Amino acid sequence: MDRNQKSDLVKTLRGTFEESTSVVVVHCIGLTVAESNDLRNKMRNDDCFFKVTKNKITRLALKDTKYQHMTDMFSGPTAIGSSKDPVMAAKVLVNFAKENEKIVIIGGGLEDKPLSKNDVVALAKLPSLDDLRGKIVGLLQAPASKIVRLTKEPASKVLRTISQKSIQQ
Repeated sequence: MDRNQKSDLVKTLRGTFEESTSVVVVHCIGLTVAESNDLRNKMRNDDCFFKVTKNKITRLALKDTKYQHMTDMFSGPTAIGSSKDPVMAAKVLVNFAKENEKIVIIGGGLEDKPLSKNDVVALAKLPSLDDLRGKIVGLLQAPASKIVRLTKEPASKVLRTISQKSIQQ
């Protein structure tokens, strides 16, 4: 790899770090091509990024980013998983590591906060942004659907409901 290629790789990785809300560092030891492709597909399907990295180049890319605290995690056969969703990269990698012992979670970062292996596992248990958005929409729609149901009821039931509500307040 010549100097220009290394420089381009550092710029690409720096861009990945700047765009990501979370980054997970793993060791991958002995992954077969099929296993690696399976992991990459799972990451891609959940809008995550996965890259096997060269440690020295990654350390250069980490300088002056919100993830510069992760420099010490890059030794050995490392790879990074990242995503704009704070939970998805951790969720996919932790689930894959449960199925395949060739992936070992090292740690990571959530914005400028360092994460230990246990923190990454705990992060993976949280609902994703899409799940949370769905729950919020459901909560917002619930009162509206109750009002629609009430308006379909006979007028006397509506009046009784309103009078009960006024007594409670």
